[in-house]
Amino acid sequence: MLPYPLLTVFLLVMWLLLNRFTLGHVLLGGMVAVCSSWAMAALRPDKPKLRRWYLLPKLFGVVMLDIIRSNIAVSRVILQGRAKEHRSAFINVPLELRDPTALAILSIIVTGTPGSAWLEYDSRNSSVLLHVLDLVDDDEWRDLLKNRYEKLLLEIFS
Repeated sequence: MLPYPLLTVFLLVMWLLLNRFTLGHVLLGGMVAVCSSWAMAALRPDKPKLRRWYLLPKLFGVVMLDIIRSNIAVSRVILQGRAKEHRSAFINVPLELRDPTALAILSIIVTGTPGSAWLEYDSRNSSVLLHVLDLVDDDEWRDLLKNRYEKLLLEIFS
């Protein structure tokens, strides 16, 4: 009846947090959560294969540290202005990642970090197009993405 029970519970809890806790909202939220769980089952997503799950806290820590640093850097750009050698630009980064879950996590990391955005993934060339707010050196960004995030994601998912 419930192919994804945790998803159903969390959707119901989220519904109740966003709305008032009444009997009507419990029933309506329950129906939405159950139907969403059935819809998810119809999609039949692949189960992620975590080879080294114990590296997830390290990835989380690296990402949180980078988000804090990036918030400070973007605040500086907004408040002080951009230096002449800095510019906004699009860069193309080749990737070794093939796992869909790892690619999704990498896209969340890049887009969730202020000052950068994941724009397009080319599956034929296995490359990603990024927009960077304050770019100094293209190779520095490619190195950051490949050695800081992709390398760790490859360890976790391969």
